[in-house]
Amino acid sequence: MQAWDGRRLQVDVSGDERGRPVFLLHGTPGSRVGPKPRASVLYRLGVRLICYDRPGYGGSERDPGRTVADAAQDIEAIADQLDIERFAVVGRSGGGPHALAAAALLPERVTGAAVLVGLAPANAHGLDWFQGMTDANVSGYRMASTDRQKLVERLRLRADRARRDPHQLVDDLRSQMTDPDLRVVGDFAIRRLLAQTYSEALRPGPYGWIDDVLALRTQWGFRPEYIRPPVLLWHGADDNFSPASHTRWLAARIPRADVRVQAQTAHFGAMQVLPEMLAWLVDAAAGRARTVPAGSTV
Repeated sequence: MQAWDGRRLQVDVSGDERGRPVFLLHGTPGSRVGPKPRASVLYRLGVRLICYDRPGYGGSERDPGRTVADAAQDIEAIADQLDIERFAVVGRSGGGPHALAAAALLPERVTGAAVLVGLAPANAHGLDWFQGMTDANVSGYRMASTDRQKLVERLRLRADRARRDPHQLVDDLRSQMTDPDLRVVGDFAIRRLLAQTYSEALRPGPYGWIDDVLALRTQWGFRPEYIRPPVLLWHGADDNFSPASHTRWLAARIPRADVRVQAQTAHFGAMQVLPEMLAWLVDAAAGRARTVPAGSTV
């Protein structure tokens, strides 16, 4: 498919062709082949799931200097080509801010947004952005502001290693995980799925990853306070990749936000709770009372 400016976008559509359209925005790094519910689950939920590679990842052409806000134009272009008028968005980790961009900038088309283990803006007043974050993430995100060339070289080397052996990137992440994440990623099928999405994400090179980090650490191009559609913010309390304090900061500013911070869960718990998030988005689109994951606490 084509982006709003003619760039190539790689898009996968799965699930119920007549179901509620939902865009799933992958993490950082990530790709359209990342973790998602099985087709049978999507049919049961009544969801038509649309996944695409953000620019520079997988099969999508790079868009140098892109901002978080630019994702809204790409999502709208995909929806237009699929003849979809209204849709929901769900973003995981680095995809979370991009889902919020669609909600903020396409309020007449977005029926609801869910953000799982997302991040707050880099200029979030009153938030210690790095507190509780892994040393590797702190170092990388700081480089985005202080030494971009060093960031480019660092991620280029990591991407090169990951292309040769994507399981190595999974192992690097495991060395930084809290116990709840280690339990999730202890499953061989999950590790294989993560390696697959990283391999596809970094197949064309490191620039999707680089551009994501730079976009997340610069002005997003919209303000969370002006988001009009209903929003569900979910976070694992023990997340040390994108700490739960980011979700609490967003929840205090998004007008129609429902927030859930789940105990004894961390970053990769977002994969397990995704079907419940999709059910919430279907209910929101239909105007029904919206449910939230069991066992969650504010």
